[in-house]
Amino acid sequence: MNTHLWPDLLKAVRHEVTPALGCTEPISLALACAIARRELGAVPERIVAKVSPNLMKNGMGVTVPGTGTVGLPIAAAVGALGGDPDGRLEVLKGLDAGTVAAGKAMLAAQQVGVGIADVPNILYAEARLEAGGHWVRVCIADAHTHVVRIEKDGETLFEAESCRGDDEVAYSLTGVTARDVYDFATTAPFDDIAFILEAARLNDALSVEGMGGDYGLHIGATLKRQMHKGLLSDDLPTQILIRSTSASDARMGGATLPAMSNSGSGNQGIAATMPVVVVAEHLGVGDETLARALMLSHLMAIYVHDKLPRLSALCAVTTASMGAAAGIAWLLRGGYDAVGMAICSMVGDIAGIICDGASNSCAMKVSTSGSAAYKAVLMALDDSRVTGNEGIVADDVDASIDNLCALACGSMVQTDRQIIEIMVKKNNC
Repeated sequence: MNTHLWPDLLKAVRHEVTPALGCTEPISLALACAIARRELGAVPERIVAKVSPNLMKNGMGVTVPGTGTVGLPIAAAVGALGGDPDGRLEVLKGLDAGTVAAGKAMLAAQQVGVGIADVPNILYAEARLEAGGHWVRVCIADAHTHVVRIEKDGETLFEAESCRGDDEVAYSLTGVTARDVYDFATTAPFDDIAFILEAARLNDALSVEGMGGDYGLHIGATLKRQMHKGLLSDDLPTQILIRSTSASDARMGGATLPAMSNSGSGNQGIAATMPVVVVAEHLGVGDETLARALMLSHLMAIYVHDKLPRLSALCAVTTASMGAAAGIAWLLRGGYDAVGMAICSMVGDIAGIICDGASNSCAMKVSTSGSAAYKAVLMALDDSRVTGNEGIVADDVDASIDNLCALACGSMVQTDRQIIEIMVKKNNC
């Protein structure tokens, strides 16, 4: 057992599993604006923002929490007017009605512009705030909260020492295998991992909110109504669908509750949390067992995502759900073999689902991925899996994951460009 890896595994989870209010791409721009406002020291008269194509893709179709309004411009405005510059992914936690009204007034007066930045960074947000003849520019790159540059009136106030964000260097998963993830989650001292239970609390609260409100496409609430009509069975797989999807409905529909995110994404955090929570409740397990299952799920999701670009054409809810499959397999059967079989079947099932931007329809992908995770676990319980003779799946779980991630890092780069071209053309029509 490679216990020397455990400190970095713990750092990875503490770093990547954090509360986030709203879709993290608009929130990244809101954070840049909030920091710029603090340095400017005045209410901005104009905001000029630029973002990378991938951040634009993920910011065009989501409702910014507390505003009832979709898109990056409102995120920039309310971030500048009332965002907490020290709030990181919860920068908009303290918004009030006056701030929202003022932000909408800026949009109506055409004082906010958002365009595409010509930068190599996949994740990039830049905000320039102007007031009284002065200006401040704040740049965030490579990770949602990593500030790389602050300028005021042409003077550099801050510049990151490295082009790599702190999110990149806080830990290393070099040399880590899926088996190492399993060993840590199932045998590390409970006191060291108990903090992961907060993911269950936050994301379950978001799920309850989604079932009770008219958020997004209200898919979870719709499924619940159809269950009561007898069109769906009230069973474990249906509960996984309803409760996971409801959390995503609320998050993408602008609820003012935080999600516990994973790898910079609230939906990934939901996908890694809620299916495990539902199964754990069904089994009636205690806190330690739930914590180990959640740790296995979240850390496996991080392990897979570490091999991917921060943003890509591959829907990372699917890879986060591979973590959920691992956690559920351990709960229902135990043993590393079942975990590996479930993940390999997931790779053989939902590989290649595209990310066409953050939007209300992300809840559909959450439900699809959660369903696939449970199906893969049921196969594992019967000692069945997609074999290494089929498609991109290999005999070894780590090789299967590598093959999937090679698609995202290779041929799906062009897929990403095509998706962005389609979205931009559609919105310019």
